[in-house]
Amino acid sequence: MHIHYHYLPDIELPRMKIVYRYGVSYLGQGTPCDIARLLNLSPGIYRDDNAKTWVLPSVKKAREILQADPHLNHDISPQMGYPDLVSVARQITFGDTLGSRSITSMQTIAGTGANYLIARFLTYVAQPKTVWLSNPTWENHPKIWRHTNPAIEQRLYPYYDYKTSTLDIERMISTMKEQASRGDVIVLQACAHNPTGLDPSREQWEAIANVCEEKGLFPILDSAYQGFATGDIDNDGWVLRHFATRSNGAIEFAVAQSFSKNFGLYGERIGALHVVTRNHDTATKVEATLKQISRAEITSTPGFGAKVVATIVQNPELRKQWQQDLNTMSGRLRDMRKLLHDELTKRDTPGNWGHLLTDIGMFSMTGLSQEQVTTLKDMFHVYLLPTGRLSFTGLTTGNVEYVAESIHRVLAL
Repeated sequence: MHIHYHYLPDIELPRMKIVYRYGVSYLGQGTPCDIARLLNLSPGIYRDDNAKTWVLPSVKKAREILQADPHLNHDISPQMGYPDLVSVARQITFGDTLGSRSITSMQTIAGTGANYLIARFLTYVAQPKTVWLSNPTWENHPKIWRHTNPAIEQRLYPYYDYKTSTLDIERMISTMKEQASRGDVIVLQACAHNPTGLDPSREQWEAIANVCEEKGLFPILDSAYQGFATGDIDNDGWVLRHFATRSNGAIEFAVAQSFSKNFGLYGERIGALHVVTRNHDTATKVEATLKQISRAEITSTPGFGAKVVATIVQNPELRKQWQQDLNTMSGRLRDMRKLLHDELTKRDTPGNWGHLLTDIGMFSMTGLSQEQVTTLKDMFHVYLLPTGRLSFTGLTTGNVEYVAESIHRVLAL
């Protein structure tokens, strides 16, 4: 007699991530003659003006140097990551401003891995009751925390004013002052906020840091676009250094760092986690705990991409080339912002478009409703996220007029 036992009986099919689902839909549509009019403006991956993935010249040169090295190998990295990568990651993040602050730095599986690792770490050592996320935020933030510990309450702090396309800083600050509790975690984006492209000013960042200090919050600064946002590493990383140096270490915090965008190494999955603490004893315990968690999760981090990043940053000539690469990428996105703004305003397209010129980075909110986004996709084969977020990486001098006309016609319906 055979007893049929179904160990995995009723698995609920997870929903595919919107960006990936749109990618599948995008690739599956169209005939050869109209495929050129399928415009996917949802992914956060840099493209050049020919809509092609761009390999940075600095990355090409670093690869050549590494591949010419007879001692290059694929040995496993130490548990904290490839040492040279960890060193340059800390230098890019904090520069020379860290002073006497104690810091634990660890290589991670890109920015997603850094966000996940700090969530696991805080769940393990601090058991926070609440994590605060911006409204809106990167769609993976809530998923990471839900998978880490579904018992942690997720709350949203006001961030974006949809009516004015501006930062709702007053409501953000008042919400944190009135509703956040000591021990809560708050996730902040260091620059080029995803999905809005709207960042606090330095004065506003100081006010945010004051609230974190006064309320006893633990900030996680998600740094996915340093250098990519404006082309200026120091400018994009100002808030990271401000948190590290204020009030002689009054705030303990973490930085989740990604090298996917600013080095174009999306598939290499290179990142780092930095945990800034008050003293060396705490830092030692943080390192031991992170090692324990990472050993069970991944054991070791990717090696080749880490060596590419370290080679570029440590070589003066390549670092200079990398700076030029950052200027190329950020400059093209600024150009696309201006072109789209000009095309929309030239048509008297309904809506607020001035923010396209002042937002930074890959993304901006268009103000299109989910229904209008669907119409844009169905009628004109232009793909945005359902939230109305547009990625400027998919715009080119050859398609921006078509995109502007498509948006104009949808809003005119």
